[in-house]
Amino acid sequence: MQSQSEVRNSFKLLVFASLLTLALWFIPFAGIITTPIRLFVTFIHETGHALAALATFGGVNRVALDWSGSGVTFTRGGWGFVISSAGYLATTLYGAALLLMLRRERNARKIAIGTGVLFLLITAFFGGNVLAWLVGLVFGVGCLFLGLKAKPRLVHFCMSFLAVQCLLNAFYDLRALLYLSAFDPAFPTDARNMSEATGGFLPPVFWALGWVLLSAVVVVATLAVYYRSLRERAALPSAQLPTLIASQSANAARPQI
Repeated sequence: MQSQSEVRNSFKLLVFASLLTLALWFIPFAGIITTPIRLFVTFIHETGHALAALATFGGVNRVALDWSGSGVTFTRGGWGFVISSAGYLATTLYGAALLLMLRRERNARKIAIGTGVLFLLITAFFGGNVLAWLVGLVFGVGCLFLGLKAKPRLVHFCMSFLAVQCLLNAFYDLRALLYLSAFDPAFPTDARNMSEATGGFLPPVFWALGWVLLSAVVVVATLAVYYRSLRERAALPSAQLPTLIASQSANAARPQI
């Protein structure tokens, strides 16, 4: 069970990470910071495509990234409509899962280690160009170092920051995808791939809009669960925790007749 201080710290970190993310969008020359983060989010996006291909009995040839922040995953076989949907949804789901798990500070280390291992595995097996290897190794080793060596509060903040980045960048990318699907449907995008994978029955803009709405539902539901759980835990005074623990210990020691 969380203490009130842990509840407050989790919420403060979330607010600070969100404000810092928004501030970076308006600070001149902040691209030095935002470009690596952007590439981190793109790596998650492409990892979603790769895992979807493997999960649907397909294969992955390689994953490549570009300095513009875009990426591409070359797959073979598998279910095209699942693979095409996995990129944007994986980014949203990853960010949402991080937020829910980070309600407890002790989960931050596990998340950092798990993310680091995932990045290193994708890089080792499917890294398709120099930038993909650079991003995979830097963030993979960095997350492992955070999870194994850094102080708990630093790990908690860094993973909260990355969670917010994934959610906000997912919506930013989906906005661009919706625009391209509406005004340039021939442009090679995941929405176009999805339309082709389903026989062209529905246009790319339909799939782009569907992903936007689904991502919005996931984010709203995540924030609702996050807020409700923090509020419920905060309602229990910290002073009651030792009393409850002592009471439970006494009951366990008392013989039952």
